[in-house]
Amino acid sequence: MVFNIDQMIESVNNMDLKYITFIKNISRKDLHLVGGKAANLGEMKNAGLPVPNAFIITSNAFKKFLEDTGMYEKILRIMEDADLNNPTSLQEKSAVVRKLVENSKIPEDLAVEIIEAYRYLSQEFGKDSEYVAVRSSATVEDAPSASFAGLYSTILNVKDVDSLLESVKTCWASLFTPRAIFYRLQKGFKLERTLMAVIVQKQVGTLTEKDYLNGKVKAGVGFTIHPATGEKNKILIEASWGLGESVVAGIVSPDTYVIDKKSGALIEKYIGSKEKIILTDYRGGLREVETPENLRVIKCLNQDELKTLWQLSLKLEEYYGSPQDFEWIFEDGKIYLLQSRPVTVFYEKKEEEIRIKKTPIIKGLPASPGVAIGKVRIVEVLEEAHKKMREGDILVTKMTSPDFVPFMKIASGIITSEGGVTSHAAIVSRELGIPCIVGAKNALTLLRDDQLVTVDARRGLVYDGEVRELLAREKALEVTPEEAAKFETKTKVLMNLGMPTEIEKYRHLPFDGIGLMRIEFIIAEWIREHPNYLIEKGEEQKYIDRLAEGIAVVARAIYPRFVVVRFSDFKTNEYRQLIGGERYEPEEANPMLGWRGASRYISREFEKAFRLECRAIRKVREEMGLNNVWVMIPFVRRAWEVEECLKIMEEEGLKKGLEDFKIWLMAEVPSVIFLADQFSKICDGFSIGSNDLTQLILGIDRDSAILANMGYFDERDEAVKRAIKHLIENAHKHGVTVSICGQAPSVYEDFLEFLIGIGIDSVSVNPDAVCKTRKYIYEIERRKQTMIRILR
Repeated sequence: MVFNIDQMIESVNNMDLKYITFIKNISRKDLHLVGGKAANLGEMKNAGLPVPNAFIITSNAFKKFLEDTGMYEKILRIMEDADLNNPTSLQEKSAVVRKLVENSKIPEDLAVEIIEAYRYLSQEFGKDSEYVAVRSSATVEDAPSASFAGLYSTILNVKDVDSLLESVKTCWASLFTPRAIFYRLQKGFKLERTLMAVIVQKQVGTLTEKDYLNGKVKAGVGFTIHPATGEKNKILIEASWGLGESVVAGIVSPDTYVIDKKSGALIEKYIGSKEKIILTDYRGGLREVETPENLRVIKCLNQDELKTLWQLSLKLEEYYGSPQDFEWIFEDGKIYLLQSRPVTVFYEKKEEEIRIKKTPIIKGLPASPGVAIGKVRIVEVLEEAHKKMREGDILVTKMTSPDFVPFMKIASGIITSEGGVTSHAAIVSRELGIPCIVGAKNALTLLRDDQLVTVDARRGLVYDGEVRELLAREKALEVTPEEAAKFETKTKVLMNLGMPTEIEKYRHLPFDGIGLMRIEFIIAEWIREHPNYLIEKGEEQKYIDRLAEGIAVVARAIYPRFVVVRFSDFKTNEYRQLIGGERYEPEEANPMLGWRGASRYISREFEKAFRLECRAIRKVREEMGLNNVWVMIPFVRRAWEVEECLKIMEEEGLKKGLEDFKIWLMAEVPSVIFLADQFSKICDGFSIGSNDLTQLILGIDRDSAILANMGYFDERDEAVKRAIKHLIENAHKHGVTVSICGQAPSVYEDFLEFLIGIGIDSVSVNPDAVCKTRKYIYEIERRKQTMIRILR
């Protein structure tokens, strides 16, 4: 679309702007009009901070665009046919709507306003046509926009009117990506509540390449406390030549400066190698050049510039009332602030010491963190639960089994006298987000029915009566989904899930995918019959359909995020409990190390049942259109058994290498670690089962409360850590991803830091730990990045 600017300029000289506002005129109260990103920039501008000037094409402009083009009704008609249960349909509708937006003409009176504002902004800098950055700023109410970081479009260094108008439409169209549409339909948001404003901001750093090579542009990040040590009396600055993208993205080793907050004195400085310079291209967009040798060996900030950054740091912290992490740029001696956000560091999240006057009456193992206050219900046999348990009670029993789950769901807290941190009670409690203590030896004898107790499952202690101070501690430690969603991490945060219906409770959490979906719950609760028994009765389709239904509930709810479905990993004693199971399952002395996982799938006795699982996966992917479903083979011992499994899967239409299809292996048997180079050639990814891996490396029964209480079961053992490091190193050599799905990363911050340090690709945790794990990973990655630069 081409506008004749000369013909239009005369008609706009005296026009009042209806759909445009400038950054100096907005604040947080204008959120509905300009979106969250623009409102925050307006706040900083009005606080007197040096933010580059910008104008905002308001949400009213987008609304006018929809109405004048008749597109509003067209989009509604298209969306009426969109099927949440059919991702393929959703993708097709998304493409139609986005193409419709991008190919439509902006109403002329609106285009005139945009051009007038653009010319006004350009003339401020003495130009007829200035380079600008065009950024989306959505106005979705009640939706944490940070959950969709990177979802909407940003176009940098846009150089003329035609490109600007096209970029505006690109931003508008990004409101209709499949994921954005899915989210709004899922939450019931109406179109008028999900509009899009667009920021058009002066692009900083539009100098010549010669200017860049002469050091006239320098940029980076700043922290108003030391991000690695948490020292509040220090300011840390990282800087490099050119645009700040090189520092933020970790492309270069920047200079690092540590400044005394009170006096502004330079305490420490480290000269980084600053290998590359990112600069604006006169044709539009950005490009990259090698840094000249003379600039690599000298510091890029002088004393006056450091003083300016010190003063800016103080202003930011004073205005926001909390430590800030900010991005800045010097262009030919003048500083600009591009962004500011709160700093979070590990030391702030340590548990606050609370003095409890009472002495605990019972001590056990913390299995699922949290605090619960309620009345005790002693349940020695399952039948008693039907009579005794009421919502909010504290369930006290020897051990739990799958049949206990309905009563676990209504309990406010759970205490078992036996079991370890990987027992059924522990795993299910973590998934349900219920405080749980296991291995509390005297619980059944010391506690009594109707006794009011406080369960401190973060420390494994039980108190008689109410201890409300502990509730305050939990509140202080809580990380909300909205807060956690703000933290973008290189390491993916995945979620474990076993009960399909629970996804409705957790779908809003900021996770990147399901790293472990257990199908044992579907088999035990939805099917209840042994697969071989169904095959014998000629009811194979029942098994396939129920499995597919359960998997689809989860895959559909989080689409397009992926779901790694682990093939069944019942042990023989667990399969025997299914209807008809005794006819097909042997009694093994040690089921934990017996006929399970891959060895079961390739056996003559179970191969037909495994094929049913494969058909269920294929049905979900092909018939239901949920191509975000991947698979994982558990308890792998030998490479040849994996190859046999892959042959069966290929025969059932699940061939390795299919588009949008990945095959992972559980790494829980030491042989997989020792032969990681061989296993890496036959899979797309590994998921470390740290519970089984620990018990097999250390020779420990993971369910032994005695050994757990003695400190034997510990994933942080040096032998286990060396094994994990060996696996990651070898997998990465072959381009294979590595995740972990045990509970250790969400329990031990030092273990999580170890995993990040050796380059794990993702961490899969239970739902109750998703938010805090995302925040911890963010803090670890920022601290690691800073320390690496300092050491350089």
